[in-house]
Amino acid sequence: MTAALPAFDLNLLPILLALHDARSVSMAAQQLGMSQPGVSTALAKLRTAFGDPLFVRTSRGMEPTPRALALIPAARDVLARIQQGIVETGAFDPATTTHLFSIALSDVGEMVFLPRIVEAIARQAPHASVQSVTLPPAQIERALETGALDLAVGYFPDLKKNNFFQQRLFTHYFTCIVRADHPVTRGGNTRLSMQQFLEYGHAVVRAEGRSQELYERFLERKRIRRKPALLTPHFMSIPFILARTDLIATVPHAVGLSFMQSHANIRVMEPPLALPSFDLKQHWHRKYHNDARSQWLRALVSSLFNDEADEWREPGHQPARRRQTQ
Repeated sequence: MTAALPAFDLNLLPILLALHDARSVSMAAQQLGMSQPGVSTALAKLRTAFGDPLFVRTSRGMEPTPRALALIPAARDVLARIQQGIVETGAFDPATTTHLFSIALSDVGEMVFLPRIVEAIARQAPHASVQSVTLPPAQIERALETGALDLAVGYFPDLKKNNFFQQRLFTHYFTCIVRADHPVTRGGNTRLSMQQFLEYGHAVVRAEGRSQELYERFLERKRIRRKPALLTPHFMSIPFILARTDLIATVPHAVGLSFMQSHANIRVMEPPLALPSFDLKQHWHRKYHNDARSQWLRALVSSLFNDEADEWREPGHQPARRRQTQ
């Protein structure tokens, strides 16, 4: 069993150093902005704590004992470490940090958020690195609280506890994608009819992310029964499958854009009815709300993603005012 450490008032250390440097109670009091009786009381506490006179009166002033001389380097080191810790905690320099930024992303996050975040961090914090993780909501909460995660970015409706802050980045929506020469694209058509939506088979992504659950529940409420020809837990295989079939897939708009940009044979189609929209946000624990590093990362993410970007905006959608909420 480990013995308990004796209590010690660290506020006495500056007084110890002032007495050593000034060799006078009155001069030490002047340097510290204290009264002489206050310094004398502190010296009495120091003598009791260390079991030694520490300073004795001589013709040359208050001379330190060997015990005091042995304590001085350690006292200076302790105070320097405390001061360094305070300074480092209150400041953050992205140009020199080597921090591993750990970010929890939702199902669409790696395609929507990660490329731009990595690019921006590489440019502004060249010695830092980024880690993307996928975790269940309960584990995300704990990881944000402990600092194992810096941010959670995406659609996380479960993170509503009082201990978390959130900032809406932009409102997102769903779109349909097909291969470029799909029969529904004939004549330059860019919108699916309900008949086409129900006639053709669908590639259905059953990912763990909550945005797809939102879409599936919407279809159930509307009693829309499509033809699920493929069920897959992954988005990444979808464009390759669509390129070889007449299947239709419904995905978050940014995912559809990403596929169209990286696969020349993929086209984005407007769905036959208004599908639900959802807010993509960044979340952090209140413990790190005023942390300089966290503030820098949040500002970076906020600057990269917003309603003003045409690629995120739903036709006719007006940007909402951005705010942080707890």
